[in-house]
Parts: sequence; structure tokens; C-alpha cells
Amino acid sequence: MAASIQSLLEEISSIEDPVEELQSLKTALLSIPVSSLRDSLSGQRLDVIFSLLSSNDRQQVELCVEILDRILMALSPLHLVQNYRTELQGGLTHPNETVKILALTQIGRMVEHPDAATEILNSEDVLRAVILCIGEEKMAVAKQAIRSLSKLSYSKPGLDKLFHSELLKVIKQVMATSDIIRYRVYELLVEISSASPISLGYCANTGLISQLLSELTGDDVLIRATAIEMVTSLAHSQHGRQYLAQQGIMDKISNMIRGAETDPFSSLYLPGLVKFFGNLAIMDSPQQVCESYPVFQSKVFEMALDTDPAMIGVALDTLGLLGSTVEGKQVLQKTGEKFKAVLARMSQLASSGATELRVRSLDAISQLLTLMPEQQTEDLLALTESWFHLLSKQPMEMIRSISTQPFPELHCAALRIFTAVATQPWGQRLMINTPGFMEFILDRSSGQTKEAKDSKFELVGSLAGSSTAAEILGSQHYLRLKTYLREGPYYVSAVASVSTEGAD
Repeated sequence: MAASIQSLLEEISSIEDPVEELQSLKTALLSIPVSSLRDSLSGQRLDVIFSLLSSNDRQQVELCVEILDRILMALSPLHLVQNYRTELQGGLTHPNETVKILALTQIGRMVEHPDAATEILNSEDVLRAVILCIGEEKMAVAKQAIRSLSKLSYSKPGLDKLFHSELLKVIKQVMATSDIIRYRVYELLVEISSASPISLGYCANTGLISQLLSELTGDDVLIRATAIEMVTSLAHSQHGRQYLAQQGIMDKISNMIRGAETDPFSSLYLPGLVKFFGNLAIMDSPQQVCESYPVFQSKVFEMALDTDPAMIGVALDTLGLLGSTVEGKQVLQKTGEKFKAVLARMSQLASSGATELRVRSLDAISQLLTLMPEQQTEDLLALTESWFHLLSKQPMEMIRSISTQPFPELHCAALRIFTAVATQPWGQRLMINTPGFMEFILDRSSGQTKEAKDSKFELVGSLAGSSTAAEILGSQHYLRLKTYLREGPYYVSAVASVSTEGAD
């Protein structure tokens, strides 16, 4: 195989229109497992393929990129930096975006490799060209540049090179290009800062993180909305949250939520502020966050009762996030009648209106009702049962009715609620006492999409896997559930079965 690759490379170098030969080379390379490719390519020079990238023929360039991608991925980063550094650097300024992305991807591999990184860190011109790619018009190129540069945070020499050299000036020059490019650089800084407390220290010392934080309260509401997204990403790491707390950002965002009531443009950034605290609550403590920043919880309830779909959607997602933890459930329960009103609204949203909001409401309800077996204390089981009954006078019928509507996403979201309560004894008692419900669960004719079959299988699995199911449901139903599981989600009976859905 190595000989045939060699002969193809020689053929390609000697003809004027090599597209057909390039196609043959691509086919030959795809037939070789990646593990064997390195040996097949040992000693081969790829100059001819790199030289063909200078063509104006887009098909030829695309074929060369596919071939090089396959070959270069099989070679070690050290081999690449020693043999193809100049060619890859040239790729960074190529007019075709796929060539740029190829070069950036390979440079990213070099930065990750200890020995190759040492060589690439001594090539300031290569790193400068990578930084300039953040300012490229094509987003895919900029994203790959950010991914590759963020890998510099893996080592102290990488961080020193990026922030303690002339490259910092290049970063600041690129930032000055436009608002869009500035936020791409912030994305890089947040990515690097998230890696470790040390890398956050490097980024903070440039003054650029402080600059980002100051944009939270800038005059441009769209920039404000983007800034809050970046700050939320920074809060994903524990050291990031500590830094933000030291800078007083949690208090600042809390005050922004409070001040949003008098800002006619707050709908553009308010959802982001609420998402920030929602994420914070899940990563730290729902109780601590809700007690320290009460405006957050009251705003979520207010948004759930709003008429603006954008506000409602964020409120539903946040309520689901809070209610997915035991502590969050207890925090919501403590608000008494306020949460009961919100739950009634969620039930209303799940039953009618735009499909997207209905699905988001059903998903939030299933998160609120989920209790892992190890969390099922008497008090928490009483809590989830009481919430289920607040949804409707006949909650089982309400959810089953939604699941039979001709919208696959609604069908699956409704089944997820049944899956949530299927592990809880009170849920199992409701199921066995609801006429026709066990037949509904075991009926394979409802929901014909793969997603629907998977959702039904998950429901059956939750029910059959519960330690109380056999006793509560009875041995006959329990054995039928076990048979359903054994047959798998996509089983089709050889004999057509009569559906009992709706027969009750």
C-alpha cells in the first residue's frame, strides 16, 4: 500500500490536472486504518499536495485538504512541527477557509504535545498568525483559532508566551477590530481562565477580564447581553466563581435584575442574568443563592407568569434546573402559595399553546418530580406527590392526553413525566389504579418514531427497575414489563395486536 501511495504522489506531481489522481489517493488513504497509516507514510514527502493548495480550482483544494487531514492526523505533532511548520503557517493565510481550519487544527495538536509545543512556542510568527485568525470573517475559522490557542493554558511556558510577550499586543490589536471580534477574544480568555486558578491569574493580570466585567453595565444592551453570557461561562469553574465573588459581580448582577424593572430594554439581557444565577445555584447551593439573592427567585416566579415567551422559556428552564436537586425542591416548597401559582401556570403552559413552550414546561415538570431511589424519604415523596396533584384534578389523564397528541416531541416529553414518577411508590399506585394505564404503557403501537420508542422503553425500564414495582403493580403486570424490556425498544410482534388505547 505504501508503494501505491508513493506512485500516486509521483503521478500527481507530474500532471497538469490532478483531480482524478487526487480522488484515487483519497480512496486509497481511506482504505488504510489510521493505525497502519503512519507506517505506510513513513518517509513520504507531502510537498506536492501542499503545493496544489495554491490552485484556484476549489475542487482540487478541497480534495487536498481531505487528503492532508487524513495524513497529518496519522503523523505525530513533533513530526509535523519539524517537517511541515512552514507549510502549515502558509495555510493560516490561505483564502480558502477549509485550508485555514486544517492548519489551525494541526497547530492545536502541536501546542498540546510537550515536545512539539516547545518548538511552536519559539515560532512567534506562527502564533501571531493564529491570533489574527480570531479576526477572520468566517466564524468556523475563528472558533478553531480559539480552540487551538486555548490549549496554551495547559502549560506555564504557553501562558508566558501568550501573555508575557509581544503576542499580548497582537491580542489587543485584534480586539480593537470590532465588537464581534472583541467578544471572540473574551471567549478565548474565558476558555483559558477556566482551565486553572493559575491561568485565570494570567488573564486577570492583563486587565482584559476587568474590561469584560465592566461591559456588564455598559450602555449598549446587546453588548451587555453578550457580556453576561461570557461571565456565566467563567462561573462554571469554582475558581472562576471565587474570582467573580471577589470582584462583587454577584451583587452587581443582583442589582441589575432589580434595576431591570425600570429599563424598557431589559428583555434583551434579563434572561441572561437569570440564567447566571440559575447556573450558580446548581453549581454551589440553591438555598444559599436564593437566600443571598432573593431578587433572583422572585424574578424567576414573575417571569413564569409573564406573557413574553422568551421570559417564560427561561423561567421554565431555570425552575427545572433548581427543581432537579433535592435542596432546590425544598427551597421552592418553602415559598408556599407562590410556587403553587407557578406550578399551576406550568400545567397550563404544558396543556396548550406553542409546542416549544409546552415541551419546555413538561421537561421542567419532569425535573421537579424526579427523585432518585436514594433520595426517596417520606417527606420528599409527599412533596413530589403533592406537586403532581397540583397539576390538575386528574393529572394522570392530563399527561396521558398530551402524550397521545400527534407531536412526537410532546409525546416524548409527556412520557418523561411518567418516567419521573415511575420510580416512586405513589406514582406506581396511581398507574395501577388508573384504568387502562398499564395497557397504555405496554402498547407498542403508540409512538412510532425512534425517539418515542426509546422514551417508552425508558419508562418501562424505570418502572420495572423499581424495588417496589412487583409488589404494587402485581406479578402479572411486572412480568409483562420484564418481557417488554427483554424484547427491546424496537420489537415488532409477529401477530398484529389490538390497541387498547382509549378503550377505557
